[in-house]
Amino acid sequence: MAQPKRRWSKARTALRRSTWKLDKPNVVECSHCHEPVEPHRVCKNCGYYDGKEVIAKKEKATK
Repeated sequence: MAQPKRRWSKARTALRRSTWKLDKPNVVECSHCHEPVEPHRVCKNCGYYDGKEVIAKKEKATK
């Protein structure tokens, strides 16, 4: 099996390992409440996904 000619430095190895996740996650607008949400996820604000209520949110009791 082939072997590398020289050893990679620790800094070069760390740089290679640290740069794999540079893109920011995509954000879209919720179709129900217009809050920013990751695509294909239930909205944390209103509980809707694809125009349907998936998670029922509890109303706060006011005194």
